[in-house]
Amino acid sequence: MEQLPLAILLLYALYEGLIHAFEADHVLAVTNIVSQREKVFPALKDGVFWGLGHTSTIFIIGIIMILFKINIPDSSFSYFEAAVGLMLILVASYRLFLFSKEEKITVHKHAHEHAGTNHHAHVHVHPTGKNLHKTSYGIGLVHGLAGSGALVVLVMTQIESMAGSILYLVIFGLGSIVGMTLVAGVFSIPFSKKMINSKILRMILVIVSSVLCLAYGCYVLYQNLLA
Repeated sequence: MEQLPLAILLLYALYEGLIHAFEADHVLAVTNIVSQREKVFPALKDGVFWGLGHTSTIFIIGIIMILFKINIPDSSFSYFEAAVGLMLILVASYRLFLFSKEEKITVHKHAHEHAGTNHHAHVHVHPTGKNLHKTSYGIGLVHGLAGSGALVVLVMTQIESMAGSILYLVIFGLGSIVGMTLVAGVFSIPFSKKMINSKILRMILVIVSSVLCLAYGCYVLYQNLLA
C-alpha cells in the first residue's frame, strides 16, 4: 500500500480529531455533563477537560503500541467499546438521579456592622457549585479507549518514523480537544439560563438527553458483547 505524504496525514489527523468529537457517543455523554450548567463558559471548560482525558488515553495507548511494537487484538477493543457503553449508561443514570433531587442551596448568615454600633444580620443564599472538570476528564479517559486501536494501527501502517507517529497522535489530540470544546459549548446553549427560563422545558431537555444516552449505551453494550 502506497504511503501518503506526512503533511497530508497530519492534516488528516487534525480533521479526524475535530470530526471525532461529534460522534454520537461523545455528544450524548457531553450533553449529560453540560446540562448541569447554567452558563456556557463553564461548559466550555468541561469540554476542554473531556478532550484532555480522551487525548491522554489515545496518547498512552499509542505510545505503548508504537514504542514496543505491540499489536492489541481487535477483540480487545470490543471490550473497550463495551466499557464506553457502560460508562454512557452510568452517566445517564447519574444525571437522572441528580435531576430527581432538588438543587442544594447553601445558606450563609453573618452580621455586618454599619456606621457605629448597629449590627444587621444578612442571609446570603448561594447555589452549591458543581465542579465537573474531574468528571469530564474521567469520562474522556474512558472514551479514548473507543477507536484508539484503529487510529494507532493507521498511524503505524502509514508513517514510518517514530517521531512522525507521535506527532500524528499529538495533532489528533489537539483536534479532539478543540472539537470537544465546541461540542460542549454548542450543546450547553439550550440548557443555559439565557436561552430557557422555563423549568418544564429544561426538565424535558434533561430527560430526553439522558434517556437517549442511556439507550445508546445499552445499544453499544449489546453490539460489542452480545451481537
